[in-house]
Amino acid sequence: MGCASLPTRPSPTPLPATGRARPSRSHLRTCTTTTTGKPRRAFSIRAAHSGLSDVSVESLPLPDNEAPVTGAAYSFTGATTSLTNRILTSSKKATLVRHGLSSWNAESRVQGSSNLSVLTETGTKQAEKCRDALANIKFDVCFSSPISRAKTTAEIIWKDKEEPLVFLDSLKEAHLFFLEGMTNADAKKQYPELYTTWREDPAHFHVDGIYPLREVWRTARQAWEQILLTPGENFLVVTHKSILRALICTALGLPPERFRAIDVNNGGVCVFTVNKQGEAMLQALNMTAHLYSDHTYQY
Repeated sequence: MGCASLPTRPSPTPLPATGRARPSRSHLRTCTTTTTGKPRRAFSIRAAHSGLSDVSVESLPLPDNEAPVTGAAYSFTGATTSLTNRILTSSKKATLVRHGLSSWNAESRVQGSSNLSVLTETGTKQAEKCRDALANIKFDVCFSSPISRAKTTAEIIWKDKEEPLVFLDSLKEAHLFFLEGMTNADAKKQYPELYTTWREDPAHFHVDGIYPLREVWRTARQAWEQILLTPGENFLVVTHKSILRALICTALGLPPERFRAIDVNNGGVCVFTVNKQGEAMLQALNMTAHLYSDHTYQY
């Protein structure tokens, strides 16, 4: 097993009047992990003009027959977060899909966990586009929220498939109490402080001491464990925007404060690969090409 180190650099090298300064070869190092004399992984580190001193990286051996899905992230303790806290029998892939446009999406209403918002004609077409785009991918199981707009989307995508369609309560949307069903304009007018907190500081939004994002972060972790511990290697997940944001953030180790840093459109597709350690790597975020063309996905 090898390692890499960066020598002390007391001050930045000034750029010449024309062209760019070329890094010294003495500041390029390669670290290679070997087993039985054969390289398992190699990577290079380039010294930055930052005055760093005695920086080192140790490369850990990969488990046998395990392809690295997070690249050199194996070399850093805590670089990724295990979603299962146990070793999986194989690496996994999860494709996450947001439901098609719903009636309350179209009316700009707060949806939350309400089951009264249904898929629109546009939403149905979006679901059909998702089905066509994913037609060449063999999924072992489809997991879906049981709430109507996601359930209908999943049933359209999963039409005529023999593999199981499983509804998980852990994939339900965040509960937003009495705001659900209100138009955004009315909610802002009647509950200005509460609505503004939900829109601008959702991690601290609460009603009677209950914080919806804390709960949805908990259920997102639960959903990941339920999905990844299911036999199979390739899963489809159909759900809602808030729980999708939580699924993505928990997979990446991000806190509720980063909730609005991620967005997924109606019919948008995200893809994660997960290694045997339960560590996830985001492969694609909010793919929507299929909604505007006959684009299909191959992975």
